[in-house]
Amino acid sequence: MAEMEDFVGQEPHPVDDDLFREPMKKRRRSDRDQRFRAFPSAEQSALKEYEKLESRTRRVLSNTYQKLIQCVFLDDSIPNGIKYLINRLLALIEKPALDPIYIGLFGSTGAGKSSLINAIIQQAMFLPVSGESICTSCIVQVSSGCCEQYEAKIHLLSDQEWKEELKNLTKLLHRTEELGREEADVWDGDDAVEEAIWKLQMFYGKGAERKNYEELLRAKPKGKIPASRVITLKAEEAGELSVKLDPYIRTKRRDWDGESAETHIWPLIKHVEVILPKSQLIPEGVVLVDIPGTGDFNSKRDEMWKKTIDKCSVIWVISDIERVSGGRAHEDLLNESIRACQRGFCKDIALVVTKTDKLHLQEYLRERKVENQAIQSQREAVLERNEMIKLQRNRILKEKLKRKLPADAKVLEASDLVYTVSAQEYWRQALLTEEETEIPKLREHIRKRLLDKKRKLVTKYVTEAFGLLLLTDSFNCTEHLPNEHLHVSGLRRFVEEKIQLLEKAIDQCFAHIAQPLQEGVRNARTSYRRILGACLVRSRGNQGFHQTLKAVCLKNGIYASRTLARIDLNEAITQPIYDQIDPVFAGIFRVGTPSGSALMPHIDAFKHSLQEKMTEIGIRNGWKYDSYKKSFLIQEISAILGGLEEHILRKKRRIYESLTSSVQNDLKPCYEEAGQITGKKACERMKDVIRRGVDRQVAEGMFERAQERMQHQFQQLKHGITEKVKGSIATMLTLASSQGDGLYKELADVKSEYKEMEKLHRSLREVAENAVLRRGMQEFLLRMSPSKAGPPKT
Repeated sequence: MAEMEDFVGQEPHPVDDDLFREPMKKRRRSDRDQRFRAFPSAEQSALKEYEKLESRTRRVLSNTYQKLIQCVFLDDSIPNGIKYLINRLLALIEKPALDPIYIGLFGSTGAGKSSLINAIIQQAMFLPVSGESICTSCIVQVSSGCCEQYEAKIHLLSDQEWKEELKNLTKLLHRTEELGREEADVWDGDDAVEEAIWKLQMFYGKGAERKNYEELLRAKPKGKIPASRVITLKAEEAGELSVKLDPYIRTKRRDWDGESAETHIWPLIKHVEVILPKSQLIPEGVVLVDIPGTGDFNSKRDEMWKKTIDKCSVIWVISDIERVSGGRAHEDLLNESIRACQRGFCKDIALVVTKTDKLHLQEYLRERKVENQAIQSQREAVLERNEMIKLQRNRILKEKLKRKLPADAKVLEASDLVYTVSAQEYWRQALLTEEETEIPKLREHIRKRLLDKKRKLVTKYVTEAFGLLLLTDSFNCTEHLPNEHLHVSGLRRFVEEKIQLLEKAIDQCFAHIAQPLQEGVRNARTSYRRILGACLVRSRGNQGFHQTLKAVCLKNGIYASRTLARIDLNEAITQPIYDQIDPVFAGIFRVGTPSGSALMPHIDAFKHSLQEKMTEIGIRNGWKYDSYKKSFLIQEISAILGGLEEHILRKKRRIYESLTSSVQNDLKPCYEEAGQITGKKACERMKDVIRRGVDRQVAEGMFERAQERMQHQFQQLKHGITEKVKGSIATMLTLASSQGDGLYKELADVKSEYKEMEKLHRSLREVAENAVLRRGMQEFLLRMSPSKAGPPKT
């Protein structure tokens, strides 16, 4: 039950000491206008209208809030109804204008993530571009704001987090005299060992790898560490900030000279935020995230890696043209992205193929299968090859998504699942035009996502505000309705009955997971030895794997580095369960198309049934003077259940990961035992301990416990939903059934605010219609204008 404390049994907006605090200040007009510079004129106009609507609504809410506060400020006892109103008003006033849209660029080192971001933001060498020995070495977030300067914040591990990593690094480097010469050579060639030595030498200097944990705690780091654990850099120009930032976000593994003071603290860097001033290409509210492909050995950085992937609503899997057709790394990235759709907020996946200007013409012509059309130039060959890649990879990606997601999942409706881009040609335009590099196409996709989100949020915001103003104004009404108590008490009984039906519907919805979960457990029991063997056996024997396996054990079955494919034993042996449940799990948490297995349509049906009942009661009983309460109830129910959807999306990650977390918890003792093994044949002995430990846990019901854990998490979600609905709607009905005299003797007159809010609510449709007209005109003009495409100048 502790897991539901943030959700169950609470008022929607609890009263606290902040009841009388000042609302946040609104943004200056000049600052607001800067947010639209990245949009074409038609989209700018639509955004400005939505922004104006939102700003005026916020002002009306603020005026209403101030009037109510002045009425009750000196009183010791404030009725619950007024507290509810004040808290709802304050929550709406301080509600963010737009939560950021995170777009994750997810790819291996050298795939072209940094080059792509540089092209999108129109800054050629802003982020470091990977070379043979240089790579972006941490998560980098790039966004635009209304600041005047370029700014970067480098966030460092806390002292405690670094001590935890230091302890694991020294354990990894622990070596005994029992090792023979052959085993010592294997140990020295291990990738995990090389990574650990490199980190310690960089942070403490050469020879640090030979010191133990206690000695390193007393050692002085080579770099200066700020007490705040945040380093802030500012510059007037992009190039100036790039030079300052460069040592922090890229690393040179070979021939490192150790001279840079900034480079010394690289092992401490958790992530980096970069803010561009007033970008004309990237709108405020969009965050581009350069995500390394494999995670990190440090627990906090690895946890952040996964959370960053999960909070992205859009994921672009980045793969260069030479690696897109195969390889384990590419498949791992796609699989991790699809898992993000299951457990996170991602609703949009695309494959972005980079470096598509690369093509050996003679080789291409020799292998070309299209015989009926002659190729006249390198440019034509590149365009033809890119189109073929799109068709081929689009089909493969769609088939892969269909195996994991419902057939009607929104991500499958996307018109573009594959982009073929060239950052180099975007700057040179020797072979391709700007449009043919598809960089503008990616920018357009970003703008459309932001505009659509803004439209939905403002519509919801204005509608919620109108409902509150309706009710607030009604409290000053002198009309007394003798049948009102009967109306609301009847509605309460109806709500109780519908909640019971909702519980049954949720049970039926969650029951769909039982059979595939059971089948997955059976498959896992029969295949875990084969899967585990594949993870533990390397084609070159134990060469370079000895300490990597030890690192896996130190991190409870998981090892991530920037040079190797991610290893996750817990995920690997539970994969047969996920293979069975993935389509059903995605079906339960999908939005949009109603189906028996989907959760949200049941909640929507519950909402509509309440709203229809209120309308029916109003018509039957003649709520002539009380229609404001009907409107308030209808709109407030939408607000309550809208918040419920966000909560469900957050909780689904815990449910989805319950299988691997349960298995990891059961295997923790065997990982700890294996991690302590040293001496001769240590690698084989570690493998043996892991195999025997997994066998023992499987025999004792490890997979069945994981199954029970997931089913328990589903039940907790059901109880959380119903308790939230009961509490919130009960509070709302109590408020709606109160008369003004019963709430407060002299409530402030908010008639003028109500009238203005009514106008704003009516104008929502007009703004939407104007946006459609402008978009249609813009598309018409684009069709009629001369095409920019064509061979570039030679």
